[in-house]
Amino acid sequence: MLELSSEASTLAGILLLALITVESGGAYLTAISRGKAPATEFQKSYARAGHGHAGMFVTLGIVTAVLTDATTLDGGWAWLARTGVPIAAIVMPAGFFFSSMGKDRTTPSRWWMLIPAGAAFLTAGLATLGIGLIAAA
Repeated sequence: MLELSSEASTLAGILLLALITVESGGAYLTAISRGKAPATEFQKSYARAGHGHAGMFVTLGIVTAVLTDATTLDGGWAWLARTGVPIAAIVMPAGFFFSSMGKDRTTPSRWWMLIPAGAAFLTAGLATLGIGLIAAA
């Protein structure tokens, strides 16, 4: 039987529940595609990007939560390996959603800066976990 740390179990549980919010985003995308929620082409593309990144990163975050237990990382390094992707799952999609909010918006607002910030968390978390897994082999 696979034994998970309490950190991995807790984070994986939270992320599974978070997927329910991603599911509600899918309902919003359906409303946009059916013409029931007004949106510009720019807003449609950013809504799709935000939704897709959120779902994929939350799912990948579950994997990183579990795989961190297979490393010898501890302290801040283990925290970064375990949470970098889940943080990206919040920050990057928020950049897509917040920067496209507003009636008839056709260009991103300054909230777009969350997108590269989320990418930085993603990169840091993945690199830390990857190096940790290689070192533990």
